[in-house]
Amino acid sequence: MDKLIFTALNSLGNLRGTQVVTAQNLANQNVPGFRRDTLGEGKSFIIEDGGELTSRAFQIEREQAGFSDLPGFMNQTGEPLAIAIADKGYFYIQPDTGGPPALTRRGDLHVGLDGSLVNGANEAVLSWNQQPIIVPPFRSIVVDEVGRITIEPIEGGPGERVEVATIGTTQAKGADLVKGEDGQIRPKSGPLPAADQLAKVRQGVLEGSNVNSTEELISSIDLQRSFELNMRVVSTAKELDEAGVSLLRIPG
Repeated sequence: MDKLIFTALNSLGNLRGTQVVTAQNLANQNVPGFRRDTLGEGKSFIIEDGGELTSRAFQIEREQAGFSDLPGFMNQTGEPLAIAIADKGYFYIQPDTGGPPALTRRGDLHVGLDGSLVNGANEAVLSWNQQPIIVPPFRSIVVDEVGRITIEPIEGGPGERVEVATIGTTQAKGADLVKGEDGQIRPKSGPLPAADQLAKVRQGVLEGSNVNSTEELISSIDLQRSFELNMRVVSTAKELDEAGVSLLRIPG
C-alpha cells in the first residue's frame, strides 16, 4: 500500500515544480524580452536494499531549466533607446547582482547618471568585446541594424555625428543555452559565445515576453485538477490501508 502513496507523492512533487514554473511565467508576462521558462527533464533512482533493488522509484532534482526561444510581440514605440532583435540572437549584459556576463533579449534601454547604458533591470549592456558602454551627453542617438551607436553630441557642431560603441549581439549558433539559478541565460557549460553581430537590431521597437497568458492559465487549472486527483489517491490509499488492518484485527 505504501508503494501507491509513494507514487502519488512523487507525482505531487512533479506538479509542484511545474506550478512554480507556471507562476514564474505569469509573473513575468509583461517583462520586455522575457523568455518563457520550461521545466527541465527529471530523473529517478531506485533504492537498493541488501543488494537487491526495491520496487520504489524516487524523484531527484531536475536539470537546469530551459526556455522557449520563440520571439515575443514587437511593439512599435518610436523611442530611440527602445531596441529589439528582429529574429534570432541575444544582447550581452552584465547583471547588476554580479556574476559572469549573460545573454538577454531585453531592449528597454536608458542612460544612467554615470553615462552607462543599461536596460530596465539595471543590467549593463555590453559591447561586442563584452565591455560596458558609456554614452556621452547627446541631442539625438541612432542605433543601426548592426548595433552601432551614433550620437549627435550636445557640445558638437550642427550635424556632427560621433560613433560611440557597438552593442554586442550573437546568434549563439550551436550553443546549448539554459537559465541559471539567477534567471540569466548562459551556455550549459563553457564561456559565452563570441559576438558575431549577425542579429538584426531594430530601433524604436520593443519586444515583449513570449509568454502566452491564456496557455499558462489553462495549464495552471489542469495542474490544480491533477493535484486534487493525486491527493484523492493518497486518501484512498489511507482508507484501503485502514480497511485491511480492520480485517486482520482479532475479533473481541
